[in-house]
Amino acid sequence: MTWKENLGSQIPADLGQEIDIYETQMELRKLGKIDEKLFAETRLRRGAYGQRYDNAQRFDGFQTQHLKYPHAPLTKGPDTAWDAPGMQRIKIPYGGLTPRQLEVLADVAEEHSDGILHITTRQDFQLHFVHIEDTPTIMRRLAAVGITTREACGNSVRNVTACPLSGICRTEAFDVTPYAKALTYFLLGHPDTQGFGRKFKPAFSGCEDEACGLVNMHDFGGIAQVRDGKKGFKIYVGGGLGAVPYQAKVFADFLPVEELLPTAQAIARVFARLGEKQNRARARIKFLVDKLGIEEFKRLVAEERKTLPPDPRWSEFPVVDEKPLKPASSLNGHRPEGFAAWLETNVYRQRQTGFATVTVACPIGDITATQARQLADLVRQYSGDSVRTSVEQNILIRWVSEVDLPTLYTALKNIGLGDHGAGTILDMTACPGTDTCKLGIASSRGLARELRSQLAGKFFTLDEAVKGLRIKMSGCFNSCGQHHIADIGFYGNSRTIANRKVPHFQVLLGGKWRNNGGSYGLAIGSVPARNVPKVVERITERFVKERTKDESLQDFYARIGKAESRKMIEDLMIVPPYEKAPSFYSDWGDPREFSMGDIGMGECAGEVISALQFELSAAERMNFEAQLAHEAGNFAKADELAYAAMLQAARGLVHEQWLDVPTDPATVVAEFKARFAGLFQPQLAGYFFKRHEGAPATSKETAHRLIEEAQLFIEGAHTCGDKLQLQKTAERAAVLKS
Repeated sequence: MTWKENLGSQIPADLGQEIDIYETQMELRKLGKIDEKLFAETRLRRGAYGQRYDNAQRFDGFQTQHLKYPHAPLTKGPDTAWDAPGMQRIKIPYGGLTPRQLEVLADVAEEHSDGILHITTRQDFQLHFVHIEDTPTIMRRLAAVGITTREACGNSVRNVTACPLSGICRTEAFDVTPYAKALTYFLLGHPDTQGFGRKFKPAFSGCEDEACGLVNMHDFGGIAQVRDGKKGFKIYVGGGLGAVPYQAKVFADFLPVEELLPTAQAIARVFARLGEKQNRARARIKFLVDKLGIEEFKRLVAEERKTLPPDPRWSEFPVVDEKPLKPASSLNGHRPEGFAAWLETNVYRQRQTGFATVTVACPIGDITATQARQLADLVRQYSGDSVRTSVEQNILIRWVSEVDLPTLYTALKNIGLGDHGAGTILDMTACPGTDTCKLGIASSRGLARELRSQLAGKFFTLDEAVKGLRIKMSGCFNSCGQHHIADIGFYGNSRTIANRKVPHFQVLLGGKWRNNGGSYGLAIGSVPARNVPKVVERITERFVKERTKDESLQDFYARIGKAESRKMIEDLMIVPPYEKAPSFYSDWGDPREFSMGDIGMGECAGEVISALQFELSAAERMNFEAQLAHEAGNFAKADELAYAAMLQAARGLVHEQWLDVPTDPATVVAEFKARFAGLFQPQLAGYFFKRHEGAPATSKETAHRLIEEAQLFIEGAHTCGDKLQLQKTAERAAVLKS
């Protein structure tokens, strides 16, 4: 029986009509009757992304299998942009799934992608190496089991995330699931959310002190509160990670649940009306809240709320009535080998006595189609229909009777999903990085695999304080891997050493995972990718050796100071010559010599004159000194040094074209604008211009942000220097040829 015969009649009429329209737009694009930019936003709003495909070989105009993914499907036509494989993102509100939905996801992964389901840090699923002509079929098959891809990407309301323990958590105020679900479908396709300049990410948490939904890093978020017996939310707005992270601001200390949806609608209207539209780098709501100030933003939303016509859906919250498959029973009897370690890390005792939630660890978020189908069978056998994904890229099986834990563990182990270590240092978060992302600089997934492998071998000998640490990594500075809120975070960058590119990772310390992403870390130095495992080893060993009783890693960093923290890794920042250590010049999981020629707009390696490298190194030193001033509470000095670091980097670039080095800031800025407008990423240059033209940072938060912006500007200067050298090489070749 085909999927159409089995599921075709179950497609909801509204979803079916949307997919029909999308398919028609695809045909019109093929005929050249729809502009590519318009169609790009159309497909993005249906969750269809382009993806990186750099590790391929070409033969007779056809794409062959991907070297990193040998089982990836072949392209179906000639080498054109239309036929290049892409990525399909699939929305899973609050991470909630049924076994049937998991099976259909497995089917489409196996038949239309590389057979891998990838869980994201927003509780979504992604399929890679998908052909765009297959996307309508994928969407229809998913729609038939109640899953949509609508607004999974694009300038829209993204997946509404929530704590996967909602409803069973021992410390929550109340179950946030009905409210997350209500907000999802209230805002999905809502006319007031169609005019955003960028994406909008909501989240819910049942607890304030735990990680839960990481509300502090979201555009809009609610933490459950109960006051005088009444349910409500502490509402936050204007958070976000990205290149420069912003802590969310408190919008309301207590918002009654009946005001949740109209308030979210009013916020959406203000964002759509006043948010940036032209400059995408400044188009998130965090920039609008920062520009207006939280009090003015609240006033505008209150005025907007008064104008809203009543909507009966404001008070419609779905009933979530999960019921266990089996009666509660305590754990007893035989315990198989390996069970004790798994029980300690992967099992959460629910507030409902006799029941537990099992975390199925999916290293770097991957599960095969076969495993997903087998897992669906186990859920039916032991739980019923209670499955959720987590922001840590795992799958949770809820409502397992404790007596069944040993047999469930054995069954999971038999299908390759019995790993222990969930919620520990082994449970690393990584974005797709250079595997599939066009913006990836270094291999975050390759690094995660290597770190996990090394730490797994000594996990049982690790100090308990180290076991509980979170490591997160991103392939670039955009923080899709949430490196800012990790105990130890990394983001990919590169350096040019003796005319060769070397993959690096910036090391971030001071982030806080608990308290819903309570604080953001700062970069202390960039190390070659091959030395990252040594960085982790050195930091954790010193932490164990010198920590005081019950001292957290964040408190340990604060006590020893940033200067001493940097000293720990300074020798690891050195890159040995190619002749002595060629492995440093390739990335984790990729034997080829490292290159950036396939990133973004096509940057490629080029020689950087040592004088410029020296200038940029001085800029990095200044920005680190800004961190020291910030740590000491001298925010004015931190601002002065971060601004000076930007000027130093800009001056170094100007010096490359103008031997008489300018000294006054106005001349540096003017010459930088005149000489590098076409070579420097506008967003990063904008950080420099904004600080030059604006007022100094005076608060802890604004100074922290300027330090982040300065570091990104310096990274941009490194890239610009490579471009500049490439131009010089071309000019030199032209002169020699003539």
